[in-house]
Amino acid sequence: MPALADRVKETTTTTGTGTLTLGGAATGFQTFSGAFGNGASVYYVIAGSSDWEVGVGTTGAGTLSRDTVLKSSNAGSLV
Repeated sequence: MPALADRVKETTTTTGTGTLTLGGAATGFQTFSGAFGNGASVYYVIAGSSDWEVGVGTTGAGTLSRDTVLKSSNAGSLV
């Protein structure tokens, strides 16, 4: 089962539908790697202007893969 943790939020400037390169924790939050370590299965949310995605991914060293999209503003596909 994917892991959950409190106050995990990172920035990214990644575009497209591939693995996210994470840019560090937002102020007052922790990183995915800090909360879960590398190689952990986690729930994630990506939210931008009007696009959003909720899914399950895998943490890496400064990355987050997008393994399964649960819901999105793009009819359930990657945004």
